[in-house]
Amino acid sequence: MRSLIFVLFLLIATGAKAQLPDGRKVSLGTTVGNDTIPMVNLPVVDIYAAIDPAHAENLKRYLKLRRDVLRAYPYAKLASQQLKLINDSTLKIKSERARKKFIKEKEKDLKARFEKDLKNLTYTQGRILIKLIDRETGNTSYELVKDLRGSFQAFFWQSFARLFGTNLKSEYDAAGEDRLIEGIVQAIERGELQVIKK
Repeated sequence: MRSLIFVLFLLIATGAKAQLPDGRKVSLGTTVGNDTIPMVNLPVVDIYAAIDPAHAENLKRYLKLRRDVLRAYPYAKLASQQLKLINDSTLKIKSERARKKFIKEKEKDLKARFEKDLKNLTYTQGRILIKLIDRETGNTSYELVKDLRGSFQAFFWQSFARLFGTNLKSEYDAAGEDRLIEGIVQAIERGELQVIKK
């Protein structure tokens, strides 16, 4: 029996030796004719113009915007994750009554966890959060409230937001008016900026 185990071990060990690398490297590339052109993945690099002292006010505004995005971004990511969890859970619930009860309980739980932190956001950070929620979920805040709580609640919160000069129906425009926000968010996602921890 021992000799059989020894022979099996020897066969396995010799097969394992054959799996050692032979020193050759395989690189990504494409062959055109007799030429091999290597392919290399390069990181994204943002290039900014030098700061002109005459435009110091623009720099101040940008730094304030960056601070506000860094503060609001984690909540937008969290909203996206929670919305996905709620949607996945409500798909499993058959009755409309049980679905509404589940959403109310989830809202109560989220309110208890985050109400204090969200109340500490400035108006500007709140507006940015509304835009970032649209970016992360693909739906405006108004549409999310309407889907989860109904038209009346959506109308109520939209009216309330309008009193403070904001709009729950604001859409995120990465190529237009929100391009600076998009640049900051991409820098966060690449790991170049760290979000503000409470």
